[in-house]
Amino acid sequence: MTKQKLKIGLLLDNHNVPAWVYKMVEIISSSKHSEIALIIKKANVGSQNGGSFFRKIRANGNTFLYNLYSHLDYKLFKLSPDAFEIRNILNLVDCKEIEITVNKNGDVDHILSEDIVKIRGNCIDVLVNIGFQDLKGEILNCAKYGVWAYGHDTYQTNRNSFSGTWEVFEQSDVTMSKLQIHSAESNKTIYTSYSHTDELSAYRNKNNFYWKSSRFVPRKLEELYRSGETVFFNNIDKNVTEPPSLDNKKLQKIPNNYEILSKVGYNYFSAFKRKVNRLFYIEQWILLYKTEVLKEIPKSFSDFKRIVPPKDRIWADPFVIYRDNKYYIFIEEMLYTENKGKISVFEMDKNGEYKKPQVIIENDYHMSYPQVFADGEDFFMLPETGANRTIELYRCVDFPLKWKFEKTLMENVRAADATLLKHDGKYWLFTNMREIEGASVQDELFLFFTDDFLNGEWKPHPQNPIISDVRCSRPAGRLFKQGGRIYRPAQNGGKHYGYGMQIREIMTLSEEKYQERQVRSIYPDWSKDLNGTHTLNSDKSLTIIDGLIKRRR
Repeated sequence: MTKQKLKIGLLLDNHNVPAWVYKMVEIISSSKHSEIALIIKKANVGSQNGGSFFRKIRANGNTFLYNLYSHLDYKLFKLSPDAFEIRNILNLVDCKEIEITVNKNGDVDHILSEDIVKIRGNCIDVLVNIGFQDLKGEILNCAKYGVWAYGHDTYQTNRNSFSGTWEVFEQSDVTMSKLQIHSAESNKTIYTSYSHTDELSAYRNKNNFYWKSSRFVPRKLEELYRSGETVFFNNIDKNVTEPPSLDNKKLQKIPNNYEILSKVGYNYFSAFKRKVNRLFYIEQWILLYKTEVLKEIPKSFSDFKRIVPPKDRIWADPFVIYRDNKYYIFIEEMLYTENKGKISVFEMDKNGEYKKPQVIIENDYHMSYPQVFADGEDFFMLPETGANRTIELYRCVDFPLKWKFEKTLMENVRAADATLLKHDGKYWLFTNMREIEGASVQDELFLFFTDDFLNGEWKPHPQNPIISDVRCSRPAGRLFKQGGRIYRPAQNGGKHYGYGMQIREIMTLSEEKYQERQVRSIYPDWSKDLNGTHTLNSDKSLTIIDGLIKRRR
C-alpha cells in the first residue's frame, strides 16, 4: 500500500514569489513525499514592487540610504541565478486557494476566526509561512505538524530584505540561516546552517544562503515522511543550536542612514586596502612537515619545516603514502598564469630530504585534493574534479608516476574534496556538494556508502547533508583511526576559504545514522605571515599540512 503524501499549505501575500521560494515549491511538488494542497493568500495585497524606486526611498527617510545601498549593491554585484527574481507561483502549482483578510498589529499578522475555519477544513499537515509576518493565535494550530517558517525575511519578497546584511556590515565570520516550527508555546528550530559571510556585498551574501535555504523545507518534509511523527519530533527536542553570531535585536533592525555611512564606508575602504595590498604581496600555499611520530594532533605547528614553492605557483592539498622506505607526497600544483590545478608527486626520505615534484595527472579542467588510498594490492586516487562536475577515480599502473582514469563515480554533480573511508566492510564517501545552483559548495557535507567502490551503487545517507556548516563541513584530509576511534579532519572556512581546520570524532556511522563532534580546532596563529591551513595527512612518522602565507611579489 502506497503511503499517503504529506499535504502542504503555503501562506503567501502574493502569487509573485522570489526564485528561491519558487524552487522550494518546485522541489516539494516533484517529490514522492509531499504535495502542495492549498494556497492561503492575503486578500487585496498588491505587488511590493509597485511604485518607482525614488518614491520608495522618499517614503522611508531614516532608511533612505539603506534602500539606496540595496539598489546599488544589487546593480553592482547581480548574480545569475538571482534568488530574488520574481516568478509567478501559479505557473507551478494548481491547487485550491483561499483568500483571507489579515488584521495587522505592528509586525504581527492576525487571521480572522472565520478564515481559520476555512483553513482547518482542508486537513493540512504542514503550513509553510512565506508571505506573512509573525503569526499569532489559532493559525498556529491549523496544521497537524505546525506552521514552518524561516528565520530570515520571507514576507519581504524582494532583495531589500535586511536578513544577512548586518553580518556583512559587522564582518561576522558566518551568517546563520534556520527553519523553525512556530507554535503558541514556542518556536523550535528544526534546521540550522552556517555560511561564510561575504566581505563586501549584502546581496551576494543573501543570494547564497537564500538559495541554500530553498532545500531546508523539502529535506525536513522528507525526514518527517520517512521517520514518522514520533521520531521526527523526538529528534527536534534533542536539537541544540548555537546563538546567532550577532545580537539578535540588531539582526532584526533595518540599518539607519548613519549606520550605512559608517559600515559601508569602512567595508569599502577595507576592500580598497586589500586590493592595494595585492599589488605588492601574493598569497601562496606552501607545505609544512615533521618527521616524527605524533601521539596526538598538535594545536600549533610552529616546529614544522617549510617547503616553499617558486613564486609562480602553489603547492597544496598534500597526501602522503609510505612505501619502500620512502614517503611519496601527492599535491595540487598550480601555476598562477594557468589558474588550473594539476596533480604532482615528490619523494621524501626519512631525514626530510626531498626531490622536485613531477606532474602525474593533468586535464583541461582544474584538479586538486589527490586523495590516494590502497585497496588490496592496488593504489587508487580520488582527485577533486568539481570543475568537470564529476567525482573521478584513477588507478595507479606504475607507482607513483603512472596513473590511468578508471571510472566516473558520480557525474553532473558540483562536488569538492571527495574522501573515502573503508569501515566495517563498507566504503563511505564524504564530499561537499552544492545541490542548488547559486548556493556555495563550501557549506554542506554529504555522505554516500556502498559495498563495492568500483562497481557498486553509491547510496545517499538519509541524513544528507550530514553537516551544514562552513566551519566544519568540507573535508581536510584522510580520515584516520586512533585508539579505536575514527577522526575526520574538516576545513574551517568561516573567516575565509582555507582559514583553519577542525578535528572531528565520528560518534555514529551507520546506514541510518551519522553523528560527529569537535575535538580540536587548528588556527593559523603560529606564524605572523600565515593566513590559512586546510589539509592534514600523515603516514608512519611523517605528518604534513599546507599553509597559506603572505609573500612579497
